[in-house]
Amino acid sequence: MAGKEPLLGTLKACVLGLQSVGTDPIQDDSPHITPLCDTIEMILRKGLKSGVLGLKRRDYWHWIEELPQHDTCGRLPHISVMIEKTLACPKTLTAQGRGRYFLRMALSRKALAATLQHLQHTHRLLEWYDPFFSVLGNEEHMEPFLSLLMVISQSTFNLDLQNSSFLDESWLLPVCATYQTVPCRELGMVLRYLEGRVFVIQVLPDSQTEVDEVVLAGDIIDEINGVSLRNAYNGQAGTVLSKLKGEPLIFQIIRWRWKDGEVFRPLIPYLKGVKERVPDFQLQQNPRSLENSQERPQQDGRLLYSALYLGQTDVGLFGGKEILDVGITKVRKQNRLPKAVLLDIKETEVAVNDKESSEVLFHYSYPEISSIGRRLDNRKVFALCAIAKDKAHDMPSFDCFVFEAPSNKECEEIIKRIAAGFKHTEWFV
Repeated sequence: MAGKEPLLGTLKACVLGLQSVGTDPIQDDSPHITPLCDTIEMILRKGLKSGVLGLKRRDYWHWIEELPQHDTCGRLPHISVMIEKTLACPKTLTAQGRGRYFLRMALSRKALAATLQHLQHTHRLLEWYDPFFSVLGNEEHMEPFLSLLMVISQSTFNLDLQNSSFLDESWLLPVCATYQTVPCRELGMVLRYLEGRVFVIQVLPDSQTEVDEVVLAGDIIDEINGVSLRNAYNGQAGTVLSKLKGEPLIFQIIRWRWKDGEVFRPLIPYLKGVKERVPDFQLQQNPRSLENSQERPQQDGRLLYSALYLGQTDVGLFGGKEILDVGITKVRKQNRLPKAVLLDIKETEVAVNDKESSEVLFHYSYPEISSIGRRLDNRKVFALCAIAKDKAHDMPSFDCFVFEAPSNKECEEIIKRIAAGFKHTEWFV
C-alpha cells in the first residue's frame, strides 16, 4: 500500500509545513526548502538500479537528461530547455549537482510534476527503478507521489539559481554577497586556489578591498563580472581581471560565515586545507575598521560617519586644496545652524544623509571631488570641494562643503577614507 511508504509520509509533512507558513513566493530562506528538496531527492533515488552489469552508478539526473531522446511527439520543449540550462551551468560538475540544480529550477518553474509524468510514460527509463523497492517504479506509490507534486506546484517558488556552487556537495546553500568596486590598479586581495575554488586568504591594509569593507579573509570568489570561477585553475582570477582592466568590477562572493554565525559546514574541509598550506591563515570576523567601531551606525555593511554639516559656499573657478581654507572661513562666517548628518562613503561616491530623516542631501562621485582636507586651527573641521552642479554659466565652478567631526581622530579617518576612494578610482573614456 502506498501509505506504508515512509518517504511519502515525510514528503506530505514537508508540504504541510510549506502550506502552514503561507509565504508567497517561497524563497531560499524558508526553513522548509532544504527538507523538501532532500526528501524529493531520496524518493527519486530509492530503488534506482545500477547500469549495465552493475558497473555504472546511476543517479536520477541520468534519466532526466535522457528524457528528450525518448520524446517522439515533441511534448517536452520546456523540459528540454531546462535540461540545456542545467548542462550549461558552470557551477555544477557532478550528476548530483546537476540533478539538484534541475530540481530547484523545476520547483521555480512548476515543472516537477510534468517531468515525472513524462518519466511515467517512458517505459525504457522507468525500468531503471526496482518495481518493488522504489517509489517511481511502483504504481501504488507513484500516484500519491505525483499528487503531492501537483500540490507543491500550486505554490510559487523564487529560488536563487545562481547560488549553486555547493550543490555538488550539499543541499545547504551558502550566504552570498555581491561586491561592486571601481576600476583600480590593485584590489588588495591575496588569493589561494584549492580544489577548484578561489579563497581570499588576506585583505591587504589600505587597499581598495579594505576600503570597500565587503570581502573578508576566508570568503570565496565565485564569479567576476559573470565569469564563474567554480573549478578554477591556478591564476584564473588574475587572468579574468586582466581582461577587465579599466572596467567596473562585480564579484559574487560566497561567505565563509553561514546564517547562524558559524562556519558554513561544507566549507570546513576546504578551510582546513587552506590552513595546512598557509599556516598563518585566519578567518576574518569583520572589516578592520569595524573591529574597533561596533557602535557606529552602518548601511549595507559600510560604516556611516556622524558629523555636523556647517554649510556650503561657492569658491569660484578653482577647487584645489589651497581653496579649502577660504571655503571654511566663508562658511563659518555664515553662522548657519549646523545639521546632524551621516556620511556614507561608498565604493564610487560619497553621500551625505540627513541623520534624522535619512534623506540624501547630496552626493558626489569621486571624480567630481577636487580636494578634501582640514584646517590646522580646528582639526575637527574639514571640507571637501566638488564641481558645482546645475550652474547656469558655461565655465566650471566649485562648491565647498564644510563639516565638523566628533573628534580629531574621526575627522582624520573620514579624510583618509574619502582620499583613499579618490586615489583608487580610475575612470577610462
